[in-house]
Amino acid sequence: MADLVIRPSDVADVPAIADIYAHAVRFGTASFEIEPPDEAELARRRRTLVDADYPYLVAARDGAVLGYAYAGPYRPRLAYRFSVENSIYVAPQAHRLGIGRALLDRLIAESQARGYRQMVAVIGDSAQTASIALHRAAGFRLIGTIEAVGFKFGRWLDTVLMQRALGPGDTTLP
Repeated sequence: MADLVIRPSDVADVPAIADIYAHAVRFGTASFEIEPPDEAELARRRRTLVDADYPYLVAARDGAVLGYAYAGPYRPRLAYRFSVENSIYVAPQAHRLGIGRALLDRLIAESQARGYRQMVAVIGDSAQTASIALHRAAGFRLIGTIEAVGFKFGRWLDTVLMQRALGPGDTTLP
């Protein structure tokens, strides 16, 4: 993994991000979107998060983006301002190479550095065992499962909620 670079995303990364996400939408259950958004929409979403100082990262090897991750607001109400939700997507040819873990570790560090205290993973589909295991290995604990909350590919999908403290978590006031 020494040649893998985790860095802040740039607008030039959007086409690769769009390709990775389109595959996840079309063939997977990590996202509950049915149709992949176009590059312009993904650029808008990225800009919204970056402008609000949330971390938005890419993993690249030899200049090729192999995955991306970002943190965003867990919920819009002000009382949630110290909590973030994470998202991680890895190109299909790069699964099981440690890229998701490298992205998640850096995302946790970047979120802690920005003063966030809790990170929530909203994992699409309880059958996403690799994502659940990845989060568990990174210190997340299972909070619960919302059953049959989504419908995609002709079947009902659960959402798995996992959470981990960032920095001092709730042991001190912000």
